[in-house]
Amino acid sequence: MTLFSKIITGEIPSYKIAENEKFYAFLDIFPMVKGHVLVVPKIETDHFFNLTNDYLSEILLFAQPIAKAIEKAFPCNRCGISVVGLEVPHAHLHLLPINGADDLNFTREKLKLSASELVEVQQAICKILDLCF
Repeated sequence: MTLFSKIITGEIPSYKIAENEKFYAFLDIFPMVKGHVLVVPKIETDHFFNLTNDYLSEILLFAQPIAKAIEKAFPCNRCGISVVGLEVPHAHLHLLPINGADDLNFTREKLKLSASELVEVQQAICKILDLCF
């Protein structure tokens, strides 16, 4: 069972943003910037492009309102999307507010946010999505 599967099942706590029968979105606890969200399928697949066609298309549809909420909650030019997939062997998307291409440089130092700061970020996004956790 991957780290992300343990988060999905609640074995490991997370700052949930959204969920449906196929996908789970939550805050990256070591974000590049405030508003950094991970979107994962509930099925365990290591390589993103090994997902079935329906999962590949539906993950973007699931992520779309989250991306729009991120853009409203945090000052940025747009919500960037990245598929890196090296840290955890479970397919996932990164959504994060960006102002330029270098903001998607995953070799940069990550933020160290407190639990209260993570809750503030979660609430800012979820308020726009009209979800409460």
